[in-house]
Amino acid sequence: MRLVGENIEDNNKVVSTREALRLAEEQGLDLVMITADANPPVCKIVDYSKFLYQLKKKLKEQKANTKKTEVKEIRFGPQTDDHDFEFKLNHAKRFLADGDMVRAYVFFKGRSIVYKEQGEILLLKFATQLEGIGKVDRMPSLEGKKMIMLISPVKKKA
Repeated sequence: MRLVGENIEDNNKVVSTREALRLAEEQGLDLVMITADANPPVCKIVDYSKFLYQLKKKLKEQKANTKKTEVKEIRFGPQTDDHDFEFKLNHAKRFLADGDMVRAYVFFKGRSIVYKEQGEILLLKFATQLEGIGKVDRMPSLEGKKMIMLISPVKKKA
């Protein structure tokens, strides 16, 4: 196995398993296998409890840095006015800029279900207005009394 670490005088030294265990015992530390897939396997002489602590700390830090995406909802009626449409469009732009997904839906109440085409046109118009900021993940589809469309933010290139 290949030994690496701070306490090794010849880094990347290839030794037998017994030799590696003897070196670890001399230093009062543990022999930890870092990469088992390599040829030969890579091991490190460290304090195992300290090694686990640092590993947990690193994982916790990575988890804290990840952004949790939320799904914000915007509700329309089949005959939503232009001003209301613009108002809700501005909300959607803000949500997408913050990195949240937007679920836009048209809610059909009672007999207004006969205006399915108007609802679909409204959602498609909404999607075209958000073209540069968001991309459509799910095209408008009727589910019960709702016509739902899902829009996610566009990733910015660095």
